[in-house]
Amino acid sequence: MSSRRLIIASERSKLDPFVVATGDASPRDQRDLMERPFFSLAKARRTAPILYETGDVRVEVYAVPEHGMATIWDADVLIWAASQIVEAEDLGFKTSRFLRFTPYQLLTSIGRQTGARDYKLLKGALARLQSTVIRTTIRNGEHWRRHQFSWINEWEECTTRDGRVEGMEFVLPDWFYRGVIDRSLVLAIDPAYFRLTGGIERWLYRVARKHAGRQPKGWLFEIAHLHEKSGSLAKLPDFAFDLRRIAARQPLPGYRLRIERNGRRELLRILPAGLSTGPVDIAVDGVGTSGVPTIGTSGVRVSGLRECKPQLTLWPETAIPGLNLESNLESNSCSWPSHSADNRVPTAASRPNLPNRQPSLPLSRKPGGKK
Repeated sequence: MSSRRLIIASERSKLDPFVVATGDASPRDQRDLMERPFFSLAKARRTAPILYETGDVRVEVYAVPEHGMATIWDADVLIWAASQIVEAEDLGFKTSRFLRFTPYQLLTSIGRQTGARDYKLLKGALARLQSTVIRTTIRNGEHWRRHQFSWINEWEECTTRDGRVEGMEFVLPDWFYRGVIDRSLVLAIDPAYFRLTGGIERWLYRVARKHAGRQPKGWLFEIAHLHEKSGSLAKLPDFAFDLRRIAARQPLPGYRLRIERNGRRELLRILPAGLSTGPVDIAVDGVGTSGVPTIGTSGVRVSGLRECKPQLTLWPETAIPGLNLESNLESNSCSWPSHSADNRVPTAASRPNLPNRQPSLPLSRKPGGKK
């Protein structure tokens, strides 16, 4: 019986909790998640696996029929968690994979509403993140070939007697956590990202941020290569049509898109817009509008975390750091000297000498209250 207790013991019992104080933090994304197909781009339930391989990099994503695969909207939870961890590390606080927070903090930080339906959708997102299984060779150790995990190991909610959610806890996988505390594997993103409503345009922004960065000549992709890289279930002609419509609307904050042709090859050029020579903590300028209608060519139904309405985010205007001169060997065409994505250049993070203390969690704060 004692051995059984050891097997089923909660992982949280072995970790010190990282208590999120306010939820406000500059949004950061993990590089590996930005350039490989880890999430479904459709709001309809997806159970078909993602199988992607290039060179020695392999990504496999599997879903269970009950919940479906984690979507790119569900990934907002991981972006939020990464942002909190990086912010706390910068301030000298101790962090861990075990996060304790209020759902109000998370929802408002990613631009969502805080009604009863939104809390229900958040729990659906956590269920998909936990049930989705990932196998990958990315960042494998010297003697290890493949790592298998879920985006969330376990999660739990604290409720009042009348059923109102007052607090939440979840445990992140070690693979994701190590990719966040290594600052060379994290990039700042524009807060306007959370106002992008289409799955393909959300994925395209992350690709733009990772590859084009702030390079004056941008980055050039063959559309067929982007289709493979996205893991989308759409047929190539439909996917290309979606990209043309997105390029016509220009919804990506800080980037412009241009369709080019080279013989029979159709290409997409991603160009940074409004480059700034100021400090790296200045946010990029937004391009186009954020509340655009969905592109509507995927034929998917609305499900999962719903698209967020245009509204101000609680994050301060944040920055996209300077020139992103690294690229990826998977990219088949570019206008800048290529560098391997595995040759990471760590960035020095200045941390003030603050007391080593944990902020307290305002569990008494009522979700759904006034912001």
